Amino acid sequence: MLCPPDLTYLNGFYSKTPQRLSKYSWFGNVRLHHFRVPEDAVLVRWLLTVSRGSGLNCGNQDITVHFRAGAPPVINPIETAFPNSTSVSLAHNLTLTIPSGQSGNVTLFNVTHPKSGDWFLAAHLPKDEGKIEQQGLPSCSYLFQAQMFLRRAADLPILQYNIPLYQTLTTTPALFKVFVPEFSSRLDVFILNCSVKLGNDCGLSITVGSNTLKQGSEVKQNCSGLESCSASVLIPPWNSWLLVTVETSQPNTTIPFSISANVTVGCKPLSVSSDFNTSAFIRTIIAPQSNTSGGLTNTSVSMRDQPGLRANSSEPVCMRSPSVFRDEQDVLSLRFIVSSSNLTVTSDLPTVLTLEHSPGDSGGTFVVQLHLNTSSPVGGFARVKACLTPFAPVLLLNRSQTCATGLMQGYSLSVSSSESQALLRIPFPDAGVWYLSLQTVCNDSVDCRNASAIVAVSVSVTACIDDCGPYGECRLLRTHSYLYGACVCKAGWQGWGCTDGATAQSYSRQMAAALLLTLSNFFFIPPIVVALYRGYHVEAAIYFFTMFFSTFYHACDQPGVTVMCIMDYDTLQFCDFLGSVVSVWVTIVCMARLQEPLLFMAGTLVISMAMQLDRRGLWNLLGPVLFALVIMVTSWVYRGVKRHQCYPPLWRRWVLFLLPGIVSALIGVCVYVFAQTDSNYYYTHSIWHVMVATSVVFLLPPREKHVPPWGWTNKICSYRRCKNEKVELYTVT
Repeated sequence: MLCPPDLTYLNGFYSKTPQRLSKYSWFGNVRLHHFRVPEDAVLVRWLLTVSRGSGLNCGNQDITVHFRAGAPPVINPIETAFPNSTSVSLAHNLTLTIPSGQSGNVTLFNVTHPKSGDWFLAAHLPKDEGKIEQQGLPSCSYLFQAQMFLRRAADLPILQYNIPLYQTLTTTPALFKVFVPEFSSRLDVFILNCSVKLGNDCGLSITVGSNTLKQGSEVKQNCSGLESCSASVLIPPWNSWLLVTVETSQPNTTIPFSISANVTVGCKPLSVSSDFNTSAFIRTIIAPQSNTSGGLTNTSVSMRDQPGLRANSSEPVCMRSPSVFRDEQDVLSLRFIVSSSNLTVTSDLPTVLTLEHSPGDSGGTFVVQLHLNTSSPVGGFARVKACLTPFAPVLLLNRSQTCATGLMQGYSLSVSSSESQALLRIPFPDAGVWYLSLQTVCNDSVDCRNASAIVAVSVSVTACIDDCGPYGECRLLRTHSYLYGACVCKAGWQGWGCTDGATAQSYSRQMAAALLLTLSNFFFIPPIVVALYRGYHVEAAIYFFTMFFSTFYHACDQPGVTVMCIMDYDTLQFCDFLGSVVSVWVTIVCMARLQEPLLFMAGTLVISMAMQLDRRGLWNLLGPVLFALVIMVTSWVYRGVKRHQCYPPLWRRWVLFLLPGIVSALIGVCVYVFAQTDSNYYYTHSIWHVMVATSVVFLLPPREKHVPPWGWTNKICSYRRCKNEKVELYTVT
């Protein structure tokens, strides 16, 4: 075969919108970027840009970026414990630093010979210390943008089996690709006829595989000093293209050589009938689901005993492969149903289940459960060993065999008479076809040819681990069109599944927090009584509204088990925020002696609109307050000019009422804005309730002289109303 021409390279550039970074407390705080690397990519270069926004006293800041191919990165920045039976491999990460006084950081991160497919980047700030920051105040903000520069070969040479390809190697590495068909057990790449002008050592090396930023994703073979050598990959990934790279350590040298590849297809499974067996499907799939007890049937169907099977005559049978049905139930919720609910696992051949995992499933958690029928073992049974691997199965499961393929590390499970159940959970599994291999392992002292056992297998994909348990909430997150699940924890629980209780709140602390936040609202009773006594009935009604909804909102907003919700959480929150701001509004307007219903109603409607737009915005509180203060100051100045004296005129009013009320309000605002954290929220926010209620008692103006105490007589039949009725009667008469 002739030497192929020089490769043609093409470039591509992809960019993502800048996103604001957050401090890390759970996976929802990360900014996830999704890129697609095409086939035959030889270089990926990420341009990582972090810019600092306007802020005061912003010191050195570290930003962590995690990289992973195939699925979102599994990270643990705050070093929490993962749930039991959960297997994780933390992603590769990079730390970017913005020094104090600088506005940004630009970093390049290169990956040579990257694996094709999905790549994910996750960026976040360091651990969240729990400080509650009010929106609208100046703060140190950071924007992160990821851009990908791509270089790929448009005409990469293809290695055909047992056909040498002659090539000339210079300082630039030679690149090839080879296809691995299904059921391949071995891939060999050979270097032959290597020669140089000076000496006999070509100094060549072979690399098979692509870079995934994980160890074991490539197989390297150094051919220095060897006339011919080969790189072998046992159990290569099926139905995929593998990159082959040939390099030399000889500088400024032209090296001719020939390269070839060979794939060994050791065996294939039994071939099934072309007809779909409807009765068998109903018996093994639908019938067990209709069982009200939810238990598994005792029917055991071996692939060897099923009708319609025939052996493939070209290759020996080396595994059993039962049919697996993929049942998609919801977003990030699916299950794999095996044609036989109970599998007969033998020692002579492994049982291999094929689990097709689409790219959209990689944002959930892979769950595998095994249950051994303890009365079923036959022969010299010791245990059933299982191995879960992506892209290719492990076809020999003995005591010494590791659960790994040529380029991927697998996940092992086992069940025995003493431990009849096994559970494995894999967060964010790689997208692709997964294989679950099961085989019986025997005792050393007995004949192992006829050992078998019955195992029930359950495989599913869920959005979160155990739905985040009692102290967490599973949330679906989205970056563009990609969906993934994560747990947000409460009551001090942490971790991937909210199972790390190192900082968990005790029941007594949860109860104390609930009582403080709810009972502190009863400090609004004195303002209600004072408002009623002085004839301010509208204000009293608003204070009661605020007290009622704030009490039940905080009873519903508790993070632990001490929760009581009388209505929808969002409704309670809206009413609490609305009542708080309207209470301040009517109090200040009342101090201005402008008890106009139109002014009260207009302010309430505007505040309602602002609360719907952004309930936590600081200016939604400060805006009405400042506007009301302008109205109050204008009214007081007008009254003072008209009366030719300071208003309010009495010094006792200033010293005994206004100044204590203003101080109380300022203390409450300072505590609310600057002192609240997640850990002290339940008592700092209670102080806010007390200070605001206390300030209302001092700030409400005295009763009008013509209004009697409580104002009931005046309101039921006011002098003006009765007088108007008498005038109208007199006029008619």
